[in-house]
Amino acid sequence: MGLKCGIVGLPNVGKSTLFNALTSAKALAANYPFATKDPNIGMITVPDPRLDKLAELVNPKAILPTNIEILDIAGLIKGASQGEGLGNQFLANIREVDAIVHVVRCFENDNVVHVDGKIDPVSDKEVIDTELLLKDLETVEKRIDSLKKRAKSGKKEDANLVTIAENIKTELEKGIMARKLELDEAGEELLKDMFLLTAKPVLYVCNVDEIAVNTGNEHTKRFAESIQGEDAEMILICAGIEAEIAELDTIEEKLEFLSEMGLDEPGVNKVIRASYKLLNLITYFTAGEKEVRAWTIHRGWKAPQAAGVIHTDFEKGFIRAEVIGFDNFVKYGSEAAVKEAGKMSVEGKEYVVADGDVMHFRFNV
Repeated sequence: MGLKCGIVGLPNVGKSTLFNALTSAKALAANYPFATKDPNIGMITVPDPRLDKLAELVNPKAILPTNIEILDIAGLIKGASQGEGLGNQFLANIREVDAIVHVVRCFENDNVVHVDGKIDPVSDKEVIDTELLLKDLETVEKRIDSLKKRAKSGKKEDANLVTIAENIKTELEKGIMARKLELDEAGEELLKDMFLLTAKPVLYVCNVDEIAVNTGNEHTKRFAESIQGEDAEMILICAGIEAEIAELDTIEEKLEFLSEMGLDEPGVNKVIRASYKLLNLITYFTAGEKEVRAWTIHRGWKAPQAAGVIHTDFEKGFIRAEVIGFDNFVKYGSEAAVKEAGKMSVEGKEYVVADGDVMHFRFNV
């Protein structure tokens, strides 16, 4: 589906270390600003125990998980909206992604320099928020000028869009992120068309030291208070731990390491699942002897759209979908047993796919 998350933050907060752990891509992680100039790009596998359970029952030749694309974007500094540092490049990269994973530094370490000389995640966040808002204001002002020229033709809808755009500008000037604005249908369309940076959904990742990975610290507590009302999720992670886990070769070694650290699973799994949720995605499955596979779709998609992810012909020639709920598949143990129990449903074009559905599509082209 081509969906992307972008990892952002100030220089030296742990973005590239987290990216390496997520993708095992070995991006340059160095102790100086702008170690990442061009965005590193990688694919991350979405962990889903349901896929493993289906594979256990079906015993296929191949198991294919679903993936999302992630970008490690250059660090940002004050003045980026005016081109300071790698500002223009940074902001252009953010514009390309569908959601933002914002990493903030919540650990003390004299050996890792901070671009502002102090550890203050709340202030760090404000720096990035301000630069994104300033760039969005620039975008909105250009759009207002363009709309005003069009409105001179006398069209009522163009004059209405000028008013909407000016209202958006007023809210941005107050420091309100575009994603928090309440707009009518015309406003939502205009907002979508402007590709504003602050309209993108955000996940906050607090990079802490080993001691604070389970309980947090004073930095994370202050940060949690600062984002109340944002409708955004916050996750604690120790990028150093994740880097060590990524270096281990076997599942057994990783489980032993996690146990020693008092962790149930790698923190990157939480980041991946939260990113998936942030993008408003769900998973459906296909299951057969050849392969058991996870497919990514948007929440709310109907059966023909879901079929089109496999192949466009499936959507064009859609006839029906044979659907088994994941719990029923596990309960009865096989597709044949589910059918025998009368628990497989046959759905048409208006069926809204549920997360975890096991599906088989009938089509004719």
